[in-house]
Amino acid sequence: MSLPSNIDETVELLARGNYVADRSLATVIFLALKMGRPLLLEGEAGVGKTEIAKVLADALGRRLIRLQCYEGLDTGAAVYEWNYQAQMIEIRLAEAEGVEDRTELGKDVFSERFLIRRPILQALEPAVEGPPVLLIDELDRTDEPFEAYLLEVLSDFQVSVPEIGTIKAEHPPIVIVTSNRTREIHDALKRRCLYHWVDYPDAERELAILKQKAPRAPEKLSREIVAFVQKLRGLDLYKNPGIAETIDWAEALTALDAISLDRQSVNDTLGALLKYQDDIARVAGSEAARILEEIRMAAAAE
Repeated sequence: MSLPSNIDETVELLARGNYVADRSLATVIFLALKMGRPLLLEGEAGVGKTEIAKVLADALGRRLIRLQCYEGLDTGAAVYEWNYQAQMIEIRLAEAEGVEDRTELGKDVFSERFLIRRPILQALEPAVEGPPVLLIDELDRTDEPFEAYLLEVLSDFQVSVPEIGTIKAEHPPIVIVTSNRTREIHDALKRRCLYHWVDYPDAERELAILKQKAPRAPEKLSREIVAFVQKLRGLDLYKNPGIAETIDWAEALTALDAISLDRQSVNDTLGALLKYQDDIARVAGSEAARILEEIRMAAAAE
């Protein structure tokens, strides 16, 4: 499928993948696609950053290649490595056949058929359906040396393999970089990317998301869930619930055949919404009751 030609088409593209985007997000995605620039998405965990790459790949009919970042990530796991076992077998077979030309043998075992392509190198390969979507997820978890290496890759979309040479993308992939901001991404890499902060949605958009992702939840229950979660994010919790947790909570309550929130159902299912015991202890009981009362009063006033 071809890329969207304007912002409205980008909104429609995301909507087809059940992603409810505000116009500012759709605008920066359109620009990243139009300009061929990597897109850096920052925001709290669970606000839908990773989902954007998945939806784009699915809607555009492109392959999704995901590089999950972690501390200690190196080029062997992210870019390429050699299949040493296969190389050793090839060397022993050559020796058994009496091959004596070490130079030719060296060229053979360091050829592309022994090269194991990891996500970044895979993303540089041509594809019939078009350049893939390369998701570099949670870049803030990696070390700075890898971030510096990534900057070089994103500058020219090429990788140097000493034994083979330079491998360059004929058409650069669509690159989505995400960060939960556990540390600051270096300015040099940010300059290579278009940037967008993905925030928690307002009540209207969160309700629209919930209707898409948890369609079995009753209308009244969905509205109360969104109102409850919106109020929770105003508290000083250790970890505010993200959209993913809102969806999980709605599905949990629906599985229990709840049609509206009450103190018992809230207290019994907080583990689907909050992931830290201190937060659960703070909300359960009187705080949950207070929020429920505020929700009911607001609904009665409408």
